[in-house]
Amino acid sequence: MSAPGHRRAAVLGSPIAHSLSPVLHRTAYAALGLAEWTYERYEVDESGIGDFLRDFGAEWAGLSLTMPLKRVVIPHLDEVTPTAAAVEAVNTVIRTPDGRRVGDNTDIHGMVAALHERGVDRVPRAAVLGAGATAASALAALSRVCAGEVTAYVRGEARAEEMRGWGERLGVDVRTAPWADAAEALRAPLVVATTPAGATDGLAVAGALPAEPGTLFDVVYEPWPTPLAAAWARAGGTVVGGLDLLVHQAVLQVEQMTGRAPAPLAAMRHAGEDALAARSGAPPPPG
Repeated sequence: MSAPGHRRAAVLGSPIAHSLSPVLHRTAYAALGLAEWTYERYEVDESGIGDFLRDFGAEWAGLSLTMPLKRVVIPHLDEVTPTAAAVEAVNTVIRTPDGRRVGDNTDIHGMVAALHERGVDRVPRAAVLGAGATAASALAALSRVCAGEVTAYVRGEARAEEMRGWGERLGVDVRTAPWADAAEALRAPLVVATTPAGATDGLAVAGALPAEPGTLFDVVYEPWPTPLAAAWARAGGTVVGGLDLLVHQAVLQVEQMTGRAPAPLAAMRHAGEDALAARSGAPPPPG
């Protein structure tokens, strides 16, 4: 039986050992004075999410979800917010006081907030590298910051059709192009790389930067910087990284789960930076 005042939260996914979410959420709890709150990580795949949610009792405040659960969790929920429904991807589950399991997507908010933090409020056009759940969230975020066309560079016609479909659904003017032409994406004022680590490392992409690059949003946070992000920064472009996304989406999760706002953004970011530096053996960044 839980101690009085004890609340639980966790991140679920597979694989999950690499997740920084426990570092971020525990840092927030400490800063908010929530000494009785705990946040753990659990290895859960598609076949296990239903059983996990059946035991989602009153001691639980909420869950963070990573791959491969963001879409398969939806049938197991009582409600999905319009934001999550728009991209058919849930990365946050809140347990309401009456026991309802409500799914939300804080990745979209996290992307927009991270861009705004770097002064990117509106761009005339943009490019997306990759497809899938993260790319769909990127399109939803771009619907709020991009005034014109978004070109998605993908592998295969099935992925292209999917991205065009997401564009129609989200009200974004999406054009698709083959991955072989991905270097052309780098000329856009805003480039969102939603691909896994290593996908943009080749010279065909990272070695083709324009003389004056705009803004790169690379959703990878480990290893960091990616070769593309490092080259972009050397060329004088603005770089937004995966840790920026992770922290901003976690801020909203903390606020939703605890009912306390604002969450301690700076402390959470510093904790994430320190954790990544410890993993890589590098000294933590100043400040």
